[in-house]
Amino acid sequence: MEQAELFVRYARLVDAAAIAAITAEYARQGIMLERSPDNIVENIRNFFVAEYNGEVIGCCAIAFYTQKLAEIRSLAVFNRYKMKGIGRLLVEKAEVVLREEGVKEVFVLTLSREFFSRIGYSEIRKEYFPQKIWKDCTHCPKLMACDEIAMVKTL
Repeated sequence: MEQAELFVRYARLVDAAAIAAITAEYARQGIMLERSPDNIVENIRNFFVAEYNGEVIGCCAIAFYTQKLAEIRSLAVFNRYKMKGIGRLLVEKAEVVLREEGVKEVFVLTLSREFFSRIGYSEIRKEYFPQKIWKDCTHCPKLMACDEIAMVKTL
């Protein structure tokens, strides 16, 4: 995959359907909660996409909890483009933006411990992030049987 044909950028409204399709693929596998196109449109300014030859092939989003704490979420790449460094590029773009905003700590809830470990995240107890638990987790169908791992990185 040539770098010149692949780039990561802020998402635009026209990308909402593609982001919904990517996250739906992961939701069908039970890896991620599905994001509706309406929810994506409402939060479009927090999304980044990876584009390859004019096609959106991956996405991630950021969520701010405090001026110093944020989350990277909805990280997904179409299966046919996995293991090509696209997820890493998406996370790196999100981290750049978070640093520019003055965020000092970023966390993820993930099933991909190895991926995030390779890019500098460390495992931590979920209870360290009560803001996340009260904001999002109380609405999750996996609340009482959450299998995700909390990981954190200092920026």
